[in-house]
Amino acid sequence: MEPLLKHWRRIAVTLLPVVFALLHAAGAVRLDVLQNLEDIIYDARLRATMPGTLDERIVIVDLDEKSLAEVGRWPWSRYKLAALTDELFDRQQIALLGFDVVFAEPDDSSGLKQLTALAQNELREFPAFSEKLNALRGSLDYDATFANALSKRPVVLGYYVTSDREGRTSGVLPPPVMRQDVLLGRAPVFTSFNGFGANIESLARAAPVAGFFNTIAEADGVVRSIPLVAQVKDQFYESLSLAMFRMLAGSPSVSAEFSKERYLSRSEHGLESILLSQAGKVHAIAVDKRGAILIPYRGPGGIQGGSFRYVSAADVLARRIPEGSLKGKVVLLGTTAPGLLDLRTTPVGQAYPGVEANANVLSGLLDNRVFVAPDYAVGYEIAVLLMAGLLLALTLPLVSAPRAVVISVAVVLAVIGLNYWLYSAHRLVLPLASSLAMAATAFALNMSYGYFVESRSKRELAHLFGTYVPPELVDEMVKDPDRYSMAARSKELTVLFCDMRGFTKLSENLEPTQVQALLNDVFSRLTQVIRSNRGTIDKYMGDCVMAFWGAPVETSDHPYLAVKTALEIAQAIDALNQDHRARGLPEVGVGVGVNTGIMCVGDMGSDIRRAYTVIGDAVNLGSRLEGLSRIYGVDTVVSEATRKLVPQFAWMELDKVRVKGKEQAVAIFSPIARVDELSAELGQEVKTWTSFLKAYRAQDWEQSDLLMLNLLRMNAKKYLYQLYSERVASMRLLPFDPKWDGATNFETK
Repeated sequence: MEPLLKHWRRIAVTLLPVVFALLHAAGAVRLDVLQNLEDIIYDARLRATMPGTLDERIVIVDLDEKSLAEVGRWPWSRYKLAALTDELFDRQQIALLGFDVVFAEPDDSSGLKQLTALAQNELREFPAFSEKLNALRGSLDYDATFANALSKRPVVLGYYVTSDREGRTSGVLPPPVMRQDVLLGRAPVFTSFNGFGANIESLARAAPVAGFFNTIAEADGVVRSIPLVAQVKDQFYESLSLAMFRMLAGSPSVSAEFSKERYLSRSEHGLESILLSQAGKVHAIAVDKRGAILIPYRGPGGIQGGSFRYVSAADVLARRIPEGSLKGKVVLLGTTAPGLLDLRTTPVGQAYPGVEANANVLSGLLDNRVFVAPDYAVGYEIAVLLMAGLLLALTLPLVSAPRAVVISVAVVLAVIGLNYWLYSAHRLVLPLASSLAMAATAFALNMSYGYFVESRSKRELAHLFGTYVPPELVDEMVKDPDRYSMAARSKELTVLFCDMRGFTKLSENLEPTQVQALLNDVFSRLTQVIRSNRGTIDKYMGDCVMAFWGAPVETSDHPYLAVKTALEIAQAIDALNQDHRARGLPEVGVGVGVNTGIMCVGDMGSDIRRAYTVIGDAVNLGSRLEGLSRIYGVDTVVSEATRKLVPQFAWMELDKVRVKGKEQAVAIFSPIARVDELSAELGQEVKTWTSFLKAYRAQDWEQSDLLMLNLLRMNAKKYLYQLYSERVASMRLLPFDPKWDGATNFETK
């Protein structure tokens, strides 16, 4: 006891990370860095343990780019879909068909609606026309044709559920899969929605079984889980994968199972499982408190991933698939075409087909390979933190540094081993990041006690800034160090994010030393450009650089310097690529986002690691803008706030967008050139583009098409024009919407 009292200060310091980790586990203080680490650990563990084999039972009929090019743009005629359905059931003899698409609007492509209007109006005096039309009505009603193809066949339709302020609904939902009375008076927090987009009535009657195909994107935008049952306006509905599994199992009834532990009060849900009951047999599917499971990914997605067999829908329609080659298979109809926007970011792929997420869940249900984060995960996390934390706090102060290393490593390995055993043997996904971070931080604090509490002189503070700002600015600061402080403050700054494009794919074909040399070369050039424009480098994040202007040294023209830097970065990368082409090396690309606004700047971080950085909504928007550069095919995306402060450049407005975290749409721009260097031809192109945007936002599609033709004549290779050309083609199929503000939504990115 006496040695412990002697080292009570070191014990107290070592217990600090234990306390914070416990507060995080209990939900009192959420530490985002621990959640991010938890996600990284889960993703790595998933990739290391997934089967990586082909599931022969499930086949994906793919609405791929080949199909869209051969058959036509989506949506296809219901007549073609009926033919596709007949081919799958009659000639291929499949066991079950699930649709990872929704048929929310009637199909008028046959012209039946227009012909009926003619028969009732202009041609009503020609009875022969009406008689002929009535004779053809059955063959021209494509929705009825498709409904007949679906009727009395093992088919599961798909639909989506939504949550918004207005709770919009369309189409017809299937019957609820579970009644309120199975909850026994409890109030489980199922994933809840207030709107939906379902199939039209005729199709819903023909195929009454349907499931929603929504996945759950976590805070980092990665899809890791999917709800098996969700609540829509006080009713409970099943997912597409569960609906298909139930149909294969003979359509058992669905109910919920709750924890019987006494520590759960009546106000707590205690949801443990979804129960499938049939003929006295009960099958339990473990779920989390939201009624969701973690998607048991089998491997990388897509036709190259090797998890499921992909068959082009065009090949099925054209009967290029041998008869009976899909006999007995479970088929999911979905898409991998990028233009149909059903690609997701997942732990195993950045552009993962949404249809394959549902296929993985169905495969996991068939194999009873379902992973879940149980409701007692918090209790497990607290217990591990207390045991490991107290052990470290009471032993590290008493032993030498080498023994402290051994003890710390042993504790970490024990925690990892227990966690992995529960994962592999019992399919339980339990917290690990807080325990690892606590052990590492406790060790570091214990070993460095007293070192970081020593005072520092103002000159040392200015010297510390030298890590972030150009040397010439440090020289200015040293002359008058009293003016500068690392204390947090809010002020208007300009932030820049620069990210390498395609770096992951590029690095796969290079040796590690080549990747290192490439990154060093690129970062050296970017750093030189940023510092030559008086920028402060915040951090390097993988293949991304973050910098800002206006602090610590006051810079009145920080928006101009940031935009100038963005243009010079593009020039520097062009020079780099010229050198790479000459040396036979791969070329690189970058995307840049720039925003000006009120930001909090100062020394931030933990007791162990701190950094002079900026945070705030304006910083987050800058990061979002960088991500949009790829979508619009430009090097640089700048916010309207920055553009207004930099009249020295000519600008091209790209769009109005609504990004994650922002309810109001913001205009985004790309710098073209300095105003005094703008050519007449480019100036005319920008003027024509401005006119096009005006027509586009007014939903004047005829004028939009005319202006787009002119733009494509000026610059046929410009990706931005191709993007908007496709948008106009899609938008003209929709009715005029007076409430549409012309903005593009990126709220889930």
